Amino acid sequence: MKKTLLLSLVVVIILGLYFWSPFEGQSKASVAENPKKESPRVKAANAFIKSLSEDLKADALFEFTDEERFNWHFIPREREGLDLRKMNQDQREKAFALLASYLSDEGIAKAKSVMSLEGVLKILENRKESDDTRDPEKYFFSIFGTPTDDQPWGWRMEGHHLSFNFTSVSNEISVTPAFMGANPGKVPSGEKKGLRVLRAEEDMGRAFVKSLTSEQQKTAIISKEAPDEVVTGAARKASLEKFEGIKFNALNASQQKDLQALLDLYLGMMEKDIAKVQFKKVMDAGGLESLYFAWAGDLELGDRHYYRIHGPTILIEYDNTQNDANHVHVVWRDLTDDFGEDLLAKHYQTSGSDHRHGTGHDH
Repeated sequence: MKKTLLLSLVVVIILGLYFWSPFEGQSKASVAENPKKESPRVKAANAFIKSLSEDLKADALFEFTDEERFNWHFIPREREGLDLRKMNQDQREKAFALLASYLSDEGIAKAKSVMSLEGVLKILENRKESDDTRDPEKYFFSIFGTPTDDQPWGWRMEGHHLSFNFTSVSNEISVTPAFMGANPGKVPSGEKKGLRVLRAEEDMGRAFVKSLTSEQQKTAIISKEAPDEVVTGAARKASLEKFEGIKFNALNASQQKDLQALLDLYLGMMEKDIAKVQFKKVMDAGGLESLYFAWAGDLELGDRHYYRIHGPTILIEYDNTQNDANHVHVVWRDLTDDFGEDLLAKHYQTSGSDHRHGTGHDH
């Protein structure tokens, strides 16, 4: 009897160990096989990097602390980074998937249309096929630091008339400087005749200033002459000496709605979640009531003109003066957070880490 009980006890213990041990092992394996999930944007960046050969990585990857991160511009010039011409189809798709994770559908469509205008210019300027000054594929992708959800990193997509500069700090995102241009502003001939890539930016701005009363225009129009370029140019840090133009609270309800729609047009180049955060930042910095609208130049289509929306933290500039007012530049600057300046300051203050932390590459 005792032997029977002892044997039964041994069987129970063995069975218990059999069922318990694999379960424990599976739990540990599960943890090992399922590391912390990357956010979609970090995942897109790392998918792009992973698709590159070592030679291409040498072109595309920079330390986060590299001064090249601030070397932005919108003119045709030689650039650092990896350009589309060196990428295969899979790499291009992953590069644009990364861009599409930040830009809205409309933003992506405009960016690609801006790029296509390089082909138009090549024809209009009678350039030889071998001349790559105008090339719809001469656009460069650069990654700064290691894409991760908990340490600073950034990236840039840039070429003639496009510059998108993103900085990510613990999944908070700085999206400026952001630049788009269109030359020609209206395509005069060829397959794309009549195309106006930045039509809404021009037409809504002009419609708004024309909606103002003569008294309001006296305040809003700050000069009869439009500047030759966006005032802040390609400065590393944007600033204006003072607020000029008409203030939001000097507008009637309909005009206020139209000015907000113009602001939304620019914020809307970004994905909805990013645009929402950027709008909240405007509201937290004084609200719509803190915004000023200023116009310079003439009011009719085809005339040289310029306008801007200026608030405590935001500056949007539009300029159309070159090529007989058929060459558009628009730029969005964050007066406190270009290149993630404010986000980085808060991060380093909170973490107590220095600026070198987490800047390298594991790829």
